[in-house]
Amino acid sequence: MGYELAMKILVICLVLGAAAGSMIRPSKTLRQVPAAIFVFGDSTMDVGNNNYLQGKNVPRANQPYHGIDMPGSGKPSGRFSNGYNTADFVAQSMGFVSSPPPYLSLAPSSDNLIQTAFATGVNYASSGAGILDSTNAGNNIPLSRQVQYFNATWSEMVASKGSGAVTALLSRSIFLIGLGGNDLSAFANAAEHAHDSGDVAAFYGSLISHYSATITELYAMGARRFAIINVGLAGCLPVARVLDAAGACSERRNELAAGFNAALRSLLAGLAARLLGLAYSLADSYGIMTDIFADPAASGFADVASACCGGGRLGAAGCMPTSPLCADRDRHYFWDGVHPSQRAAEVRVEAFYDGPAQYTTPINFKQLVVASGTQ
Repeated sequence: MGYELAMKILVICLVLGAAAGSMIRPSKTLRQVPAAIFVFGDSTMDVGNNNYLQGKNVPRANQPYHGIDMPGSGKPSGRFSNGYNTADFVAQSMGFVSSPPPYLSLAPSSDNLIQTAFATGVNYASSGAGILDSTNAGNNIPLSRQVQYFNATWSEMVASKGSGAVTALLSRSIFLIGLGGNDLSAFANAAEHAHDSGDVAAFYGSLISHYSATITELYAMGARRFAIINVGLAGCLPVARVLDAAGACSERRNELAAGFNAALRSLLAGLAARLLGLAYSLADSYGIMTDIFADPAASGFADVASACCGGGRLGAAGCMPTSPLCADRDRHYFWDGVHPSQRAAEVRVEAFYDGPAQYTTPINFKQLVVASGTQ
C-alpha cells in the first residue's frame, strides 16, 4: 500500500505540476495589447479606402500585381504592396491580425463602424493624401478629411456607447500617422520653389501648422498615444532616381525630407510638454532607409534602386498587370516606383517596434503600447 500511495501522490504532483506549467508558460509571452489602432496617412498606410472613391484619377491598387503575396488570397486588396503594408505590420506587432478595415468600407453601416472601432480600430489612410489639402487635388482623402471621418466615428461611438466608454477606449488605443511624402514631392516638382529658402521655410511652416492642428484635434477627442512615422529618403525612390541620367538619388529631395523631419521632431517634443498625458514615438523612416541603402545585403536586399513591379527605366512607370515583375520580391526594397515591398515594410516596422534605439524617439512603439495614456 505504501508503494501504491506513493505512486498516487507522484501522479497527483505531476498533474498539478503540468497544470501549473500550462498556466505559467503563456504568461511569459503575454504582452499588453492596445484597445484599438486608428490609422491616418498616405499610400504606405492605405488598405483600400481609395477603392471606394469615385473618379478616374484616383490612385488605386485594385489590380494585379498588387497583392500577389497577400496571405490567404494573392489578390489585390487596395494596398500598394505585393502583400501587407506598413499599417499592417505595425498592427501585427501590437497584437492584431492586420490593419483595421478601411473607413469607407464601414461607413455605410453605423453599427458595423461602431463595433469595428471598439474591436480593432479603423483605417482612414488614403493613397496620394498629403498633410496639406492643396497636395491632394480632390482625388483622395487629405489628412484634414481623415480627421473629419474620425470625428464622425467618434460622434457615433459616443452616441452609442457613451462618452466614458469612448474616452477609456481611446486612451488605451494607438493613433498611427504616416504621411508628408506627397507634400514634399509636389513642392519639389514645382521648379520655381526648388532653391528658394524663404519658400522652403514657409512650406515647412504650413506643414507643421497642419500637423499640429491634427494632433491637437485628435487629442481633444481623447487620443493620447501617437505612433508617428517621418518621411523617408524621398530622393531615393525610383520615381526620383529616374529623373537623374545616372539614376542617382536626388539630394535636393532628401534635404527637403530631412528639414521637414527635424521640424516634426521639434513639434512633437513641444506638444508632449504642453498636452497633459500625451505620449508619442517618432519613427525614423529616413534613418533606417539610409542605413539599409548603405549595406543592402545586411538586411537581405539585393536591389534598393529599382522597382520589383513596373515598366520603364528602374521600373518607375508604375505597377500594372502587364508590367515586368521581379522573381524574388523579398530581395527588392521597392515594390513599385514609390512604395516599399512587403518585406521592406516588415523590416522597417521591426526596427520601429523594438529595434535599435536610433530609429525611434523618445521611446519605441513597444514602449508606447504600455505608456500610461492618462488624462
